[in-house]
Amino acid sequence: MATRLSAERQQLIVEIVREQRTATVEELSERLGVSEATIRRDLEKLTNDGSVQRAHGGALAPHEAEPEPPVLRRVGDNAEQKRRIGHAAAALIADGDTVFIGSGTTTVELARHLGGRRDLKVITNALNVANVLAAMPEITTILVGGVLRHSEMSMIGHLAEQALADLSATKVVMGIRALSVERGLSNELGVETSMDRAIVRCAPTLIVLADHSKLAKAASVTIAPLAAVHTLVTDAQAPAEAVEAIQAHGVRVLLA
Repeated sequence: MATRLSAERQQLIVEIVREQRTATVEELSERLGVSEATIRRDLEKLTNDGSVQRAHGGALAPHEAEPEPPVLRRVGDNAEQKRRIGHAAAALIADGDTVFIGSGTTTVELARHLGGRRDLKVITNALNVANVLAAMPEITTILVGGVLRHSEMSMIGHLAEQALADLSATKVVMGIRALSVERGLSNELGVETSMDRAIVRCAPTLIVLADHSKLAKAASVTIAPLAAVHTLVTDAQAPAEAVEAIQAHGVRVLLA
């Protein structure tokens, strides 16, 4: 019973904070009829799971990412930054690697810079990435089958996830909707959620490509904790405080 009451109270806290965008410990204590110590414990839990952001004397609503438009409409967004990120990320791919490259407008820029490597194998579920690699016969390209998600030009679903379970890569390179210290990697809730999680699991080294607009943000579903990330490649406009916070959690950050 106590656990249920705690969960109900914490849900009310989330609703209050998100509606007002901010709330103090004192205010929450008065509105919910519990001690300030109880509110502080609740806020600690809610901060840990990314539901709110802790602030001095209270809490703030999390920085939420805007819903993402289809991949073909995103091509021109921050295009120069994405090109630089893709070029910098290519330096992390070596001869002999087996790399999974996820879908997106930044990962396709990486694919454009992979020519000339020896014994490179690329696994991808992204049609736009496979299309770029089709012009590079020196690269062995493995296109994962499944159900086509038209908005992202990517293959998802049980067949795609099963294929990933049967394949082994040395590195995963993926884009992400949002990245924060509190929530790690997050995307919008959708049919690709389980695929994203399967992608993270298919190699020991995870490289994330994200321009500055994706940092210190959270989307609706956590894909992986920040601890899962080996390297983040972002652009020089990334906020210094966000970069420092990410580095403090052991993530290598490269500014393109």
